[in-house]
Amino acid sequence: MANPQSPPEPIGQSKAFLDALENASRAAMIDRAVLITGERGTGKALFAERMHFLSPRWDGPFLRVSCLGLGEDRLDAELFGQDTGGARRPGRLERAEGGTLFLDDIEAAPVPVQERLLRVIEDGEYERIGGEETRKADVRIVASAREDLRRLVHEGRFRADLLDRLAFDVVAVPALRDRTDDIPLLAAHFGTLVAAELGLKFPGLAPEANVALNAHDWPGNIRELRNVVERAAFHWGEGAAEGPISQIVIDPLERVYGKFDAAKTAKKQASGAPSSFTHPETPADAYDLRAYMNELEKAIVKDALVKNGGNQKRAAQALSLTYDQIRGIIKKHDIAA
Repeated sequence: MANPQSPPEPIGQSKAFLDALENASRAAMIDRAVLITGERGTGKALFAERMHFLSPRWDGPFLRVSCLGLGEDRLDAELFGQDTGGARRPGRLERAEGGTLFLDDIEAAPVPVQERLLRVIEDGEYERIGGEETRKADVRIVASAREDLRRLVHEGRFRADLLDRLAFDVVAVPALRDRTDDIPLLAAHFGTLVAAELGLKFPGLAPEANVALNAHDWPGNIRELRNVVERAAFHWGEGAAEGPISQIVIDPLERVYGKFDAAKTAKKQASGAPSSFTHPETPADAYDLRAYMNELEKAIVKDALVKNGGNQKRAAQALSLTYDQIRGIIKKHDIAA
């Protein structure tokens, strides 16, 4: 039976990219869990989907679940389904039967969820949340991680046995700064797509535009490059739309706030000003220790949020907490965004 769908074709010609692609293609043929590593925006999901369509499970479903920001209860229900209060709902494991389940940002999965996933990988068994019937899962697990899971194991935030299972093989997707030869190729691809949406023909990039693209370090990787090129093509189409695209705007907020200086911002934070943190005073005599600790916890988390511009994930990392833990503290103390 012929495959009615072609595997996704990630774009690139650099050695780092082609090595990763070859590794993914080899790993696709072995029906084992695989871990895909890489920074945000590098295209890990595209690699996972390609592995599915190159695998013996190509004619089964390919489902994706992001473990980021869901919390234990919601992620449990999303993965394993529910059988509570008369409500029965299949989870992604059940819906991915015979195919591949891609767990994006696996490092964000709470430890109890990791335990249940380990059972699925080792024994192929699970129960719906609230249910008693043991169900069988014929599903291949492919997971991705932005962080070094060995460090999380050392910190007690990730199960060592689950990492052993996931790391049967590891596909390392390179950052864009490690495959700069692919930038013109990717830019032309994204530019052609958005120009077609505008009913125009992509005119190519002027030399000064290519210089600007090659000079940037791309912390957001391919996703960031796509946004930049699409923005440039859009504004080119709004204008005279003549000649190659020459104007590249990497940071559209720069004209509003000025150039962002990360080093200056870090230095300002390190100096302790401005800071919202005020250490709660302790009375000289007896006092309510639990209330004091709650106030201390609230003050520290509020301070971390201020220092990280309200970004809960970065604040959690600064305090060595998981995203779910900081979300729980914010909810517990009703800390305003």
